[in-house]
Order: sequence, then C-alpha cells, then structure tokens
Amino acid sequence: MIEITNLSKRFGSKTALDGVSFTAPDGKVTGFLGPNGAGKSTTMRAALGLISSDSGRVLVDGGDFRKSRAPMTSVGAVLDAKSAHKNRSAYNHLLSLALTNGISKRRVDEVIDMTGLESVKKRKAGGFSLGMSQRLSIAAALLGDPHNLVLDEPVNGLDPEGVKWVRELCKFYASQGRAVLLSSHLMSEVALTADNLVIIGQGKVLETTTVNDFVTEHSGHSIRVVTPEPQKLQAIFASAPEVQVRIEQRMTSDPREGEVFRINGADLKSAAQVFAQAQLITYELVEEKVSLEDAYMALTHSQVQYAAKELPGERPIEYVPQGTAGAGARNAGNAGNAGNMQMNNMQVNGGEQAR
Repeated sequence: MIEITNLSKRFGSKTALDGVSFTAPDGKVTGFLGPNGAGKSTTMRAALGLISSDSGRVLVDGGDFRKSRAPMTSVGAVLDAKSAHKNRSAYNHLLSLALTNGISKRRVDEVIDMTGLESVKKRKAGGFSLGMSQRLSIAAALLGDPHNLVLDEPVNGLDPEGVKWVRELCKFYASQGRAVLLSSHLMSEVALTADNLVIIGQGKVLETTTVNDFVTEHSGHSIRVVTPEPQKLQAIFASAPEVQVRIEQRMTSDPREGEVFRINGADLKSAAQVFAQAQLITYELVEEKVSLEDAYMALTHSQVQYAAKELPGERPIEYVPQGTAGAGARNAGNAGNAGNMQMNNMQVNGGEQAR
C-alpha cells in the first residue's frame, strides 16, 4: 500500500505539488490521471525518494521507502522507458540490477521470458524501439517480485498486444493483494484496468473515486436519433425546455437517410414511447453513455496548460426548440401535439449537460 499525505513541491516560483494526498491500496489498480504538467510524474518521483519534497509524507507498506533494505522487493517502478545504459545489453542491464540487489540470475531469465525479450536480450538497449524499451523497463520493475508497482505511462510505444499484456499484468498483481499505481493518458485503458481513480490538476488532487462512480457523477446519458422527420421531432420537445436537442454530425455507421440528432435530458424508455405515440419515423434510436475520457475532459478542461483550439466544425449546431408551435409543429400535426402532451409526463434528467 502506498500512502501519500500532504505532499508539496516547488521548483523555483512554480508550485508542482500542492498538498497532494491519496492512497493506492493493496488489491487495487489505482489510475493516476491528469493533464500534462499536472504533477503526476513529480508525485511518483517524490514518493520514491528520487526528488525531495518540500513537505508531506509518503509511506510504502507503513514505512519510509528510502530506508528499505530491499527496495526492489518493496516497489517496482517504471518512470523512464529509456533509463537503461544504451551500450549495455538487455540481459546485462537486468543482471547488473539483480546482482546489486541480491536477486538471482534465475529471476533475470524469468522476467526476460515474461516480458517477451528473449529474442533481443543480447541486443544493446540503445538500439531498442520505445516499445521494446518499455518492456525492458517493466522487466526491471518486476525483478524483485515487488509488493507495489508504480507505472508512469507504461504503455507508451507498445503495440496492441503489449498494451493488453500490461493491462493483464496490472490486474494480476492487484489480484494477488498488491498495490498498483498506474499513470496513463489512455483513458480507454484506464477504464479497462483501474479500480480506483486519482485525478490531479495543477498540482492539486481534484478527485479520488472509483471508475464507475466518476463516470456516473460527472456525466449523463444521451439519446442518438436518426429520423427523416426533423420538424416533428422538434415539435415533440417544444414544450420540454429541460430537454436539449441538437444536430449531430453523421458517422459512417449512421443510416444514410434522415437527420442525426442528440437528445440530452430525456429518458430513453419514455422518449421511445413518445415517438411511438407521435408516429415519428426513426431509423436509429440508441442511448449513448459518456466514456471515462469524456467525463475526465469535463473535469480537467480548466486545468490544462496547453489547450488546442477547437477544430472547425467540431461543435455541433444547436437545434433550438421553439416556445410555441410554429411551422414545424403545424406540419407535425396532431401527432406532434400528442407527443407534447405525453412529454410533460416524461421522467427527464434536467441536471444533465449537453456533451
């Protein structure tokens, strides 16, 4: 277990960490997320004593990691994929680490086999690709069969098979009652791998939670509709101002005919009943749940240091419902009016925001 309490660090006039506190418990994969410059790597390096913090405390399994007599059995860390000496072979790099930490040669062979380095173990590390360097750094982290893993962007440069392997490795270690602290920019991987989340921005912890709770708390569901009757759809929601309807860009998977809309603030089951009563023709009707990436971006958008401008056409055009029945509602006729009456009885989530 890794316990970080009120960790602070300044580099000159810049505050890198400001009272960072969280726990990476045994038996769990803790995803450590944040924009570039948020303080993730600084936190990990300070936790392992590689840089000195200005204040705060870090305990690894209840003790000070810097005083550990067998550090590689306590923590295995991947902080820099290119840390191996470029003129040393992969095998000799691992062997030197093993011999200086009382680890057997047999374990070197085991981690080489485990990480898929057997065919390149005699090659110099300086000739390795980023992906192979990542495997070598992971092999070094596993040498001591540690109780805790600290992995900073371990899947950078890996192919799909390697990414899947790291995911399974993290889950396996957690299943053995060990603690895994995983930093990654790949939200999809964190969603598949992590149990808990620690989200940091500008040196401060923004939230500590679980993956499921975070997505539920910070995001809402929306309904994607494709219909050849956009005016009737507009009329149906005209008397429900809490429901937001907007035009969406067509995806290749969408039907070729009809217009594409996203609806926020409406319950799928109730909306389907309204559409049926109004006899609205729909080519597609599906509920879309916001991903971890969407929820993460919503929380951290104000914390990024390097923000790119929105691409042209990226923002969907708002489809604003009319307060009274205009031409679209008249075209919808009695069916649209029936839908409006039913909409007043719908269960809607007025607090949801448009994605």
